[in-house]
Amino acid sequence: MKPVSVTAVASVVLGLGVMVRAQSPSPAATAAPKKLTRAVSVLQHTQVPRVGNVEGTVWFTAVPGGVVVKASLKGLAAGNHGFHVHEFGDCTAADGASAGGHFNPKGSPHGAPTDAARHAGDLGNIQAAADGTATLEWTDPSMKLEGPDGVIGHAVIIHASPDDLKTQPTGNAGGRVACGVIGVAKSE
Repeated sequence: MKPVSVTAVASVVLGLGVMVRAQSPSPAATAAPKKLTRAVSVLQHTQVPRVGNVEGTVWFTAVPGGVVVKASLKGLAAGNHGFHVHEFGDCTAADGASAGGHFNPKGSPHGAPTDAARHAGDLGNIQAAADGTATLEWTDPSMKLEGPDGVIGHAVIIHASPDDLKTQPTGNAGGRVACGVIGVAKSE
């Protein structure tokens, strides 16, 4: 019997491995992509204007009929504050300006969150109590988490003043007192 070379054995083994891989699909190729259902923004105060120590969390949860927006904040001055999703997920500027303008992928006019034509980032106002806390829960029927109109990767901004819901393009809501990037959250 003639001895078999190591090279010949290696070629056969490698060839069988290639055949097995070619015949069986990889697990990743057969799994459907997971649909994102939750996002979160952790807000921190901006440095300019320095108004208290504003912080909080905004959760975004996809539900049939839209996205539930649930905010819990503290450190605000009492009263209404403009509450928006801004175009960039960048809170590096001391005044929050690095987050850009309101998120507006369709070029709509600024308006109230209930208006048919409005910026995708127009969430209206959030009202702070005398102790500086504010909560909000609202289902936005036109908001999306992902895709070109999705909020993930953008930033939530809390403004110093109320949004008047009409002045173009910002609602005259004043300086930015808190900023947080919206990221993918673990599903419940």
